[in-house]
Amino acid sequence: MTPSERTSIIALIKQEVIPAIGCTEPIAVALCVAKATEILGCKPHRIEAYLSANILKNAMGVGIPGTGMIGLPIAIALGALIGKSEYGLEVLKECTPDAVEAGKRMIADEAISIKLKEGITEKLYIEITAFGATTSTSGATTTAASGATTASAATTASSCTQSATAIIAGGHTNFIYLSHNGEVLLDAPLKSTAEQNGNKTALTLKKVYDFATTAPLEEIEFILEAQRLNKAAAETSFKGRYGHQLGRTLKESTREMSILGNNTFSKILSYTTAACDARMAGVMVPVMSNSGSGNQGITATLPITIYAEENNKSREELIRALTLSHLTVIYIKQSLGRLSALCGCVVAATGSSCGITYLMGGGYNQISFAVQNMIATLTGMVCDGAKPSCSLKIASGVSTSLLSAILAMEEQCVSSVEGIIDNDVDKSILNLTRIGSESMNETDHAVLDIMTHKGC
Repeated sequence: MTPSERTSIIALIKQEVIPAIGCTEPIAVALCVAKATEILGCKPHRIEAYLSANILKNAMGVGIPGTGMIGLPIAIALGALIGKSEYGLEVLKECTPDAVEAGKRMIADEAISIKLKEGITEKLYIEITAFGATTSTSGATTTAASGATTASAATTASSCTQSATAIIAGGHTNFIYLSHNGEVLLDAPLKSTAEQNGNKTALTLKKVYDFATTAPLEEIEFILEAQRLNKAAAETSFKGRYGHQLGRTLKESTREMSILGNNTFSKILSYTTAACDARMAGVMVPVMSNSGSGNQGITATLPITIYAEENNKSREELIRALTLSHLTVIYIKQSLGRLSALCGCVVAATGSSCGITYLMGGGYNQISFAVQNMIATLTGMVCDGAKPSCSLKIASGVSTSLLSAILAMEEQCVSSVEGIIDNDVDKSILNLTRIGSESMNETDHAVLDIMTHKGC
């Protein structure tokens, strides 16, 4: 591998593996609101949000950090009130109880409109327009941007820009359009993930493996921050009662101990699901995300972290295993896309299976076997939005990642005469992502229809 290729891959990892607070779909909406508000120059009088179906699906049932509330309205309100776009996916980290109360008033005033964006094919699309009320001098009426006429004020208030629009598409922090009172400030074409990163490296599983196992350690040790953040999130979860409490139950239940025992497997499950429990419940704790998803980052990190600790693996082995896991996820997501009908834990658990296989002493052949076994097992798991029960799906993915690694180390691999598996592991990955990004589109529509019509 050439130095320029290695540099390019490192830049790609640093672009895709970043801290996030809260579920990344509503947080990305809050980020877009924060940017529109900053362009507007004051607190918006009214906000209109037009979102893709996948954004709506992933934001309907998830907790918003620091609020005790779920869903988009409070995320949008806080994006306007306290959001700072410079914080990226940590845009709401300065949330306070006072801000939450102000956000509730904003919602009660019906200042927020949320609609499905029609006629788009991009699955990650967020369009926010923020309107500001005009001011008046004493003795005159004023018309707000919403069209409502209000009484004149006794004194002249400070003026405010009338409208600002921000659009994120293709990536959770990828702004493609900005405007200020109709004046276009940014109008960029929608680019692929690699283009967004300025990355020209074409990845394969072998290239991912070669990079993770040969890159100078000092160039990739930054990946340990994922271990620190995501393990801290799990340990925070153990101290509370969040979501469905799957992680805490697996760790503390005597019933669980009698079935699974107190062993590496149960610890991996408890830590990984606990971090998800806290995140989906809206706990104000950062996690290290991967490819725009905190749950993917958690699942790509914690199984490897716990396995390494339980088996006394060296610091170097841990760093290389984490790098292998995270870069595998990035590689698969490049063809799958940011959002799809396929549950992200399928991809993330595939990455963790690679990392665990490496820690078990496996080489490239065994790691490719683990990937084949994962694809043969979990392809087709449906994403029905971000929510507390994501921890249950993560448990399924992590369990399968361990099983796949164990089989791989025994030289057992699903063959090309079985289902969608190809002799070429990279072709199997493309088969997985083709199903997730193309074949399951109608499933995506059906899932959203079911979610939006329950109780009707």
